Amino acid sequence: MTTLIADNLTYSYSKKSKPALNKVSVQIKPGTLTALVGPNGAGKSTLLKLLQGQNNPDIGDITIDGESLVRTRSQVALMPQRSSMNWKFPITVEKLVSLGQIKYSKSKNTNPFQIKALLANPKSWVNKCCELEATMQRVGISNLANRRLDSLSGGQQQRALLAKTLMSPARILLLDEPCAALDPPAKDDFLKIVRQLADAGLALFISSHDWGSSLNSYDHVVVLDKTVLASGTPNSIQGKLNDLNISSLKENNSCD
Repeated sequence: MTTLIADNLTYSYSKKSKPALNKVSVQIKPGTLTALVGPNGAGKSTLLKLLQGQNNPDIGDITIDGESLVRTRSQVALMPQRSSMNWKFPITVEKLVSLGQIKYSKSKNTNPFQIKALLANPKSWVNKCCELEATMQRVGISNLANRRLDSLSGGQQQRALLAKTLMSPARILLLDEPCAALDPPAKDDFLKIVRQLADAGLALFISSHDWGSSLNSYDHVVVLDKTVLASGTPNSIQGKLNDLNISSLKENNSCD
């Protein structure tokens, strides 16, 4: 089923600093689209890095289907913020997407871009090429395969990053503010794609510091400000919203 459970996570960047996260518990289930919302500095990116295993919590546990994250980390993939990427790097969309499978090769001998591996098993190269093409088609960028990164629009860049993430074997996808700085049509298109991925059985956990009417597009919503302020269905969260003192959560700039 590939369900991720984070229980009572507390994390500080140093022993002398205040907790960036305090007693945070979340559950990410397959086939669901979950929004992680909160103001800047709420700890959203910090939480995603813990869930992906980049950092370890000071207190608390993270498991996938009852197994420690240490043993199951390959089941979780993190799509970084678009602003963290160097979009002037001189490679094509196809090459960027293909980088997603290199990280998860079991050894140098199974890396699809190793010449020895290609000569020894040419069928594996065909399979990888087919997988690459299928993944780009899945997010609607197969026609951009030979385009350089610096020629892409913001929405196309986000799709390319998503395709790269999908090249991993992960069944749980963590997306860090994928709708930031996108225009409304690009946001609509991106949200439709991630909904299709959830309907196909993947678990998606998507962070944003702004949200509004798009809340109803999600199955579940977690409101975070260093701790979980609310968690539930969109309707239940909307009912609690007036009681939450978070001025940064507004209608504009949302993933809608």
